[in-house]
Amino acid sequence: MNGPTRVLIHGASGRMGQALLRLAAERGDVEVVAAVSRGQPAQRVVERVAYFAASELHGVPAFDVAIDFSLPEGFDGILRLCEERACAFVSGTTGLSDAQRAALEAAAHRIPALWAANFSLGVAVLGELVERAAAALQGWDCDIVEAHHVHKKDAPSGTALALGACAGRGGAQPRYASLRAGDIVGEHTVQFASAGERIELVHRATNRDIFARGALHVARRLAGRAPGLYRVRDLLD
Repeated sequence: MNGPTRVLIHGASGRMGQALLRLAAERGDVEVVAAVSRGQPAQRVVERVAYFAASELHGVPAFDVAIDFSLPEGFDGILRLCEERACAFVSGTTGLSDAQRAALEAAAHRIPALWAANFSLGVAVLGELVERAAAALQGWDCDIVEAHHVHKKDAPSGTALALGACAGRGGAQPRYASLRAGDIVGEHTVQFASAGERIELVHRATNRDIFARGALHVARRLAGRAPGLYRVRDLLD
């Protein structure tokens, strides 16, 4: 795509939304044309970005791709808008219902779409390595240990389950263990063990900005693609 990719950020008042706005401003290949949040914005334009309430979604300017980190109740509206405007859709919104996941799969027949539990580019590579290791190490024990901060409620983490799915595609049967301590951003270890030897594949996140950077990376590459349901690992190059 020539020129900056026009981005709409949906869920702009949240932690990820704020990180996306801050990091996008440092890049020359993306331009945030609209920021949408649930409530009425205190200012309509901030640093040349137009702000909208979710109830005003259909009034946003033209965009190439929407990045959605909101709540399940906001997911349907932004997905529908992307379908109506034939724009790409990137989402990390958690807690989606089965019906919403089905709607995403249906939308992917008409637009390029991507949902991920984790937008770290390193985790995307880790998933590929885990699948390859599981396929090569048939019969080995597979254990996934994840550690996060004390406020994280779900266990195992969504990323641990996604890595487990990668291991499962390779033929392993993963087991899970979860730790909640201090302010750990996120650590995932996938261990393969057999008699007399062990392999560990590890990813450690030390800054939450990696997830926003990853979302901007895939959004830039997803815009203008053919319809389909993509993964982060499909857009690494």
